[in-house]
Amino acid sequence: MAPHDSIVNQEAFSDAPEPALTAPVATPRDRELENALRPRRLSEFVGQSRIVDNLRIALEAARGRGEPLDHVLFSGPPGLGKTSLARILSSELGVELHATSGPALERPRDLVGILTHLKERDVLFIDEVHRIPAAVEEYLYTAMEDYSVDFTLDQGPNARILPLTLAPFTLVGATTREGLLSAPFRGRFGLMERLEAYPPEDLVAILLRSAGLLQLEIEDAAARIIAERSRGTPRVANRFLRRVRDLAQVSKIRRVDAPLAADALQRLGVDENGLESLDRRILACLAAGEGLPVGLKTIAAAVGETEDTIEEVFEPHLLRTGLIQKTSRGRMITGRGRQAIGLSPGEGPQVTPSLFPQ
Repeated sequence: MAPHDSIVNQEAFSDAPEPALTAPVATPRDRELENALRPRRLSEFVGQSRIVDNLRIALEAARGRGEPLDHVLFSGPPGLGKTSLARILSSELGVELHATSGPALERPRDLVGILTHLKERDVLFIDEVHRIPAAVEEYLYTAMEDYSVDFTLDQGPNARILPLTLAPFTLVGATTREGLLSAPFRGRFGLMERLEAYPPEDLVAILLRSAGLLQLEIEDAAARIIAERSRGTPRVANRFLRRVRDLAQVSKIRRVDAPLAADALQRLGVDENGLESLDRRILACLAAGEGLPVGLKTIAAAVGETEDTIEEVFEPHLLRTGLIQKTSRGRMITGRGRQAIGLSPGEGPQVTPSLFPQ
């Protein structure tokens, strides 16, 4: 068991489940532990086989020519391995990784300071690349194409342009909102790969690897239960695994079996569909609409959560698993969604008259 993660999370099994437990966004605790669990080489990366094959070919070709790897754009929901792949690329190339994020690059000088410190064939990783300000983004155009930037000094009549030559480098961008990237910026990436949700089989392999690194004995059936409730996201699967390990430690059980894994997830309020309390409340709100579309503002008011959180954290899984439908007039629950909360296709829950007036 890793020394830095040996303290039992006593709050994990309180009566109230942790908010957004299944959210794929990394918490500070996740970031601390993910570094120890991240794969270091492409051969260790599980899943996304098409993307891994494309990257392997690109790496071999770049090494053979002695050139930097083409600029790479990874897109897709959070928690699927975009940062891990950026780290792997720098490791495979044997160069240094320089990591930053779009919101951190507020001014052109922030970007120029990083670019001038890059050595030949280094990898510059920008997370949330869609949030780079337009003024900063324009500096990346010539940097990505010509490995040079024209930095403006002073303003007005004293303004001077200082041309800077950069070492050839590889920009790796990660985004959850590819549609927000401008066409000129997006067109400068040589490789564009979109990561998709992982099937349970891949998540089982990831969990077994993580359990080995955490020195936790776990049965395949237990790993399967965790995988099926992890929303196709490795980050969520590893988060559940640590909670299962907590329960095993407190219960003084050496080997995690299926009943223990199911018990741990039940204590966390996660059902067999990977739904937590807020997911079920969203479905109940839609079921109360009696077959009519319900707007996002109405759902947010009914469940007491912000619209952005519902749309970005909870809704993707509900859509992907066919529990709800999204129309131009609002969201609607499907028959499968009704069954997920224990309703028959034509049945609805008791409704507060003031919320949905007849």
